[in-house]
Amino acid sequence: MRIHLTSVFVDDQAEALRFYTEVLGFVKKHDVPLGEEDRWLTVVSPEQPAGTELLLEPSGHPAAKAYRDALVGDGIPLAQFAVDDVAAEYARLRDLGVRFTQEPVEMGPVTTAVFDDTCGNLIQIIAQPG
Repeated sequence: MRIHLTSVFVDDQAEALRFYTEVLGFVKKHDVPLGEEDRWLTVVSPEQPAGTELLLEPSGHPAAKAYRDALVGDGIPLAQFAVDDVAAEYARLRDLGVRFTQEPVEMGPVTTAVFDDTCGNLIQIIAQPG
């Protein structure tokens, strides 16, 4: 068994696609219309195009807003993305205008930072020793 798909709730799929591809560097994998407004819209890492897909899920369900608001209010990231160097990725993203809620912090053997994905979520980046 392996993880094939996970999701983040987003307010605007077009804006989320722009942020996740143009800013974070993911690549669009699937874009299938679902009704008049929503899409089955996934992105993947360019380093693993056949790897785990991230679904940019419309946040229309009433529970999604309460869930995301509670997580953001408590400063809890919804998802975690692995990077090779948190400090370098922090600098790259900050230079692109990304707002961080936690600058890089060493936590024992890992380094983390947390940013706002502009779509209603906090996302953590992490580097772990090989």
